[in-house]
Amino acid sequence: MTGIMDSVNQRTQLVGQNRLELLTFRLMGQQRYGINVFKVKEVLQCPKLTSMPNLHRLVKGVAHIRGHTVSVIDLSLAVGGRATTDIDKCFVVIAEFNRTIQAFLVSSVERIINMRWEAILPPPEGAGKSNYLTAVTNIDNELVEILDVEKILAEIAPVDETMDSSIGEEIAKAEVEKPIVRRILIADDSTVARKQVERAITGIGFEVISVKDGKEAYNKLIEMSEEGSIYDQISLVISDIEMPEMDGYTLTAEIRRNADLKNLYVILHSSLSGVFNQAMVERVGANSFIAKFNPDELGNAVKAALTK
Repeated sequence: MTGIMDSVNQRTQLVGQNRLELLTFRLMGQQRYGINVFKVKEVLQCPKLTSMPNLHRLVKGVAHIRGHTVSVIDLSLAVGGRATTDIDKCFVVIAEFNRTIQAFLVSSVERIINMRWEAILPPPEGAGKSNYLTAVTNIDNELVEILDVEKILAEIAPVDETMDSSIGEEIAKAEVEKPIVRRILIADDSTVARKQVERAITGIGFEVISVKDGKEAYNKLIEMSEEGSIYDQISLVISDIEMPEMDGYTLTAEIRRNADLKNLYVILHSSLSGVFNQAMVERVGANSFIAKFNPDELGNAVKAALTK
């Protein structure tokens, strides 16, 4: 199993080409799932788990991995399925995102598949609001569900979404010197992540326009630009990177290529981490990058955009 992740560090060239690689796996059943390889640090045979008092019901136990104590989340149970059994035959997917390291217990791990984001589609309308999907795709004539791990983590360890009120006060002071359009476009495929940003931004007196992916964001911007100057309608764009149909890097590049949109301020706001992010921010022309989710860091990035 160690071989499956050997080349992860050489895969960063895919970013910015509207491509991704999915690590596919299964839980307690035949349904196939996927997670972006960029979130994955390692895949291991499940190590010995230690039970501790007051663990969340979705946490199977803790494991000592590479010198760190990591909570191991039963992914099957987290998405509403049966608790995982035969743990000694299972695997853990070690993932790093949202500034933390998590381990997800899965029944089996399959392979890495190179795909275009256009082939990654939003969940079907009938999936309902309680599902744990950000997207779906078809691989080998089989439906693959891409899980909203941010939603799962928010249920286990909710984050404080309150932004420091002084940030809003400083923006209001700057507004005396220069008019500010108090409307921001937010693009994120995770319902939980999108709501987190919405609540933080509206908390400092801004209106938000929310969309679920880069393609929807770009179409909305085009529609607005046809009605008048985009700069009179929104002050900036806050976009996730991983999104179905069009990722955040590609969205930014398309904005820069469009004469009516090219001067929009773009903040990329992602659970992905790593040194390649800053290089890609510069390559596609985004103004800044911040990792999810710290409301004060987000607020300060918005303030920097509006008071520059």
